[in-house]
Amino acid sequence: MSFVHSELASGRWQTLTFAGQMANIGSEVERTIKWRGRDEGISRRAAERGLELLWLTIDDPRNKTRLKELTRLYEALADYFWFENSFSSTDDLWRRYFGAFTWAARVAQRQ
Repeated sequence: MSFVHSELASGRWQTLTFAGQMANIGSEVERTIKWRGRDEGISRRAAERGLELLWLTIDDPRNKTRLKELTRLYEALADYFWFENSFSSTDDLWRRYFGAFTWAARVAQRQ
């Protein structure tokens, strides 16, 4: 499999904290939302990168206890961006969900 984030896929991703991983995924989700309706190419590529990072998070052995949440998150994001949005997600919901991880990652960096 070819990764856009090849450096991260080669092991660097696993050096980040869980909050750091999720904050980075959130950045791509935010980018997807921002560009949706303005430039579908940029939006689609950001969504693909976000799901790639989420897959790396799922594959991280430290996250074994979080697999249920992470795989459901993968399903919900794919549903929101490409399918019928059967989970009734909103832009605001995703911003709040990932915003908590961004906050936690920033707090951890200061310590």
